Amino acid sequence: MGDLAGTLGTAVGVFVGTNVDDIIVLTVLFLSARASGRPRPWQIWAGQYAGISVLVALSAVAALGLTIVPDRWVGLLGLIPFALGVRGMIGAIRTRGQEDLPNPAVATGLVSVMAVTIANGADNLSVYTPVFRAIGLGNTLVTVAVFAVGVAVWCAAGSWLGSHRRIIDVVQRFGHWIVPAVFMTIGAVIVIESGVLAHAVGR
Repeated sequence: MGDLAGTLGTAVGVFVGTNVDDIIVLTVLFLSARASGRPRPWQIWAGQYAGISVLVALSAVAALGLTIVPDRWVGLLGLIPFALGVRGMIGAIRTRGQEDLPNPAVATGLVSVMAVTIANGADNLSVYTPVFRAIGLGNTLVTVAVFAVGVAVWCAAGSWLGSHRRIIDVVQRFGHWIVPAVFMTIGAVIVIESGVLAHAVGR
């Protein structure tokens, strides 16, 4: 019983510690959904689960000693949200001055939500992999179950944070600038903090 409690506690700590920034992404996605109808809430939930599942699967494979993507290049995934943000910003610039405000959505469907989730959690691989390797199969399955519950809690929290009327009104008015800027910032932070630029320059 004590081992199970310890595994549960560790799993909760690992999930929260590696996915705090996901709250920001989810809140922006749910705000966009309420302001423009895209992406749809079910796509956010499904995309989040699919993205986390991919990260867990890659970590499990790496824990077995099979590294698919070298750690030093994982940070390049940050280019995904950055590119989505750039695309949204270009659309906002092109429609500047028009009466009809452009759609603030940057991630507009399940696939793009999943891609952003994977990119934002790419650095989690370096945490999940040694954890899975150390705790064994049984405790890994318990940890994955905790992660599944954690994703539901995170999505619910993001939905709640993105449900405030005043914030939605702001996103409806200025979201075509705010949402792309947030995604560009997230992408830039992922790339910079990963150290991939320094590695590329140093080659």
